[in-house]
Amino acid sequence: MPRAGQGAIGWGLNHLKPGGTLRAIGSIGLSLTALPLCLAFAGPAWAQPTGTVAVAPPAGAEPQIDFAADQVIYDSQPDMVTALGQVRMSRDGNYLAADKVSWDRKSGKVVAEGNVMVVNPEGDKLIGDRVDLTDSLKDGTIDNLLIVLESGGRIAAVRGTRNGNQTDLTNAVYSPCPVTTPAGCPKNPSWKITAARVVHDKTTGRVRFAGGRLNILGLTLPLLPIFSVGDGSQKGGTTGALIPGIRLDSNNGLELSLPYYWRVDRNRDLTVTPHIYTNSAPAIEAQWRHLTSIGAYQLGGFVTYGDIEDPDFNDLTANSNKGVRGYFEGNGRFQLDPLWTVTSAFRVATDRTVTRRYDITRDDRLRSFANAERISLDSYVSIAGWAFQGLRTDDVQKRIPIALPAVDAHFRLADPLLGGKIELQANSLAILRRDGQDTQRAFASAQWNLRRVTHWGQEVLLTAYGRADAYHTDDSASTSVVSYRGEDGWQFRGIGALAADARWPLIGALWGGTQRLTPRVQLVLTPPTPNLKIPNEDARSVDLEDSNLFALNRFPGYDRWEDGSRVTYGVEWAVDRPNLSIQTVIGQSYRLTRRENIFPDGTGLTDRLSDVVGRTRVRFGSFIDFTHRFRLDKDNLAIRRSEVDLTVGTDRTYAQIGYLRLNRDISTAIEDLRDKEELRLAGRWQFHRFWAVYGSTVLDLTDAAEDPLSRADGFDPVRHRLGVTYEDDCLELGVAWKRDYERLGQFRKGSTFSVNFALKGIGR
Repeated sequence: MPRAGQGAIGWGLNHLKPGGTLRAIGSIGLSLTALPLCLAFAGPAWAQPTGTVAVAPPAGAEPQIDFAADQVIYDSQPDMVTALGQVRMSRDGNYLAADKVSWDRKSGKVVAEGNVMVVNPEGDKLIGDRVDLTDSLKDGTIDNLLIVLESGGRIAAVRGTRNGNQTDLTNAVYSPCPVTTPAGCPKNPSWKITAARVVHDKTTGRVRFAGGRLNILGLTLPLLPIFSVGDGSQKGGTTGALIPGIRLDSNNGLELSLPYYWRVDRNRDLTVTPHIYTNSAPAIEAQWRHLTSIGAYQLGGFVTYGDIEDPDFNDLTANSNKGVRGYFEGNGRFQLDPLWTVTSAFRVATDRTVTRRYDITRDDRLRSFANAERISLDSYVSIAGWAFQGLRTDDVQKRIPIALPAVDAHFRLADPLLGGKIELQANSLAILRRDGQDTQRAFASAQWNLRRVTHWGQEVLLTAYGRADAYHTDDSASTSVVSYRGEDGWQFRGIGALAADARWPLIGALWGGTQRLTPRVQLVLTPPTPNLKIPNEDARSVDLEDSNLFALNRFPGYDRWEDGSRVTYGVEWAVDRPNLSIQTVIGQSYRLTRRENIFPDGTGLTDRLSDVVGRTRVRFGSFIDFTHRFRLDKDNLAIRRSEVDLTVGTDRTYAQIGYLRLNRDISTAIEDLRDKEELRLAGRWQFHRFWAVYGSTVLDLTDAAEDPLSRADGFDPVRHRLGVTYEDDCLELGVAWKRDYERLGQFRKGSTFSVNFALKGIGR
């Protein structure tokens, strides 16, 4: 194998001594297996002072070893070849570099000395002082070696023997961490394992230790007599035990989790995690993952046995009984063809408190669905089904709706009409309840949009919209909120709207940057619409804000339509300069008709003149990000909505403040629009290169004046988080405390202490 920059394969012949010793100096690229054959015909060929020799090995001969060296000595009597100076040898993907290599042709033994490096086809490097190998360059013994794994890990040992895909090491040290700084200076790794015997099996991707000790940041810890870790070469991990987890919980006591990973196949694996508690019965957790030819899915579950807290909705007391408790989940996505995709997920719990008690999830509702989608450039079709499980104290499961089926289709016509684009939509939904109102609906709509830019730079959007609805309702009287019910039987509705939206961007210089001032006006004309005969299932939580100020329909769903013509006006202002960006928008709407509207009191849209809404965002480089959203009462400019999000700092050290106040005087009869006041604080301080402390808190500032149904007294903590962590290239270590003040019946979450420990750089 010639070195880079050298010419044709050949021998530079200097002299051939009578004793049978061949000395060659220069570039050598002839296979060693062909060397005796060349010497057998050394008459006319070796007499040439210069030139090349290219002799192929005879049929059935052993595979050739390609090599290059500064000097080669061949002794014909013992059939020994010695290569000196920058020796490079390769065979079947195995590569050897050394200062000196001796090859015994009779025994097939290869001895390499001085700056020895052996590289296998997988990319692992073996570095040592002396190496005894077979002529396959694959098996042998190495003294004072260093193995550099393809995944980045390193193993140093006094002596090692490699046989096939297995390397047996004596008095070894293993670490996946860098042992040098970016400047090339040596450093101690964050963690390492020392053992009397280490076996690296390339086939399984495991590094097995006997008599090992773990050293973390200079602290030595004893380990199991025999254990193994993955070397990181196997995608998806290798079978074996994972790092245990430790937590202390006020409900369950001390928790120890012992995960075990089983790699069933290249595309399937199973993780089983027993959980042991001092104050609760043991639990078992499992997760199955499977990658198929058209997609992937995973299934998981958590099962235990213990007290079941079942809150009574009247007095919030708990009726406790023992039984099997569990949580089960799964999800998957499959690409059936370039257009059709099937996505599904399910989440279900045996009772309301199991997910909170065992820290599985903080969600108060679990969602399950299946959805088939067809997506192309000009169309979208979705056929789905949805189900929910309520985990809140006021949830009555048999009254929670099931959506099956939910069909939604959008089509965009390729040919424009009168210069505008046409979009068609068809929608069908069936809402079912075991106890309560059932609703079925179907509608079809068409929307025409024409966008133009005038010679003066105004952007004008003209819209025409039409829709036909059909609804059928049963048992509407079981719905407690009158405005949500509708009327039993069949109901039909026609919807139409014409809209014109104009913007006029004005651009100029300001503060060394560019400013944009954009006035905006929208006119919407729509006839009266019979809304209250239609049940309201998906348009309940309505609130005027900057995101829906210029929407054609400011209700969030389809069951309610904002009728009555109106004018909406506002202005946007933005400044952009290096490291500074300011964006602000403010607007209001005015209803042209005097008809009574269907918006509840407190939404900002009840009267003809709406409240004033706006948003301001200020960014200073990547150090400061400030956003404020607000809604002001049109009559007295009282703050009805104030939402602040502020982040100051870098990605390592930062402080975050979030504040929300909804003071809309919403009626308590409207269950989806509750007033509240909340403060969120969070921060992280990187006080050392690898050390950081972090924390967060959420405070409920709501009182009875804002929400008569709230149990908060104006300053109630919701949850706290506090922790300290160490993280570098290959080690993550942290201790955290969290406390949740939520109450479900007589169940309280309380405090939890956890230890996070992760050794990076090793596979499962």
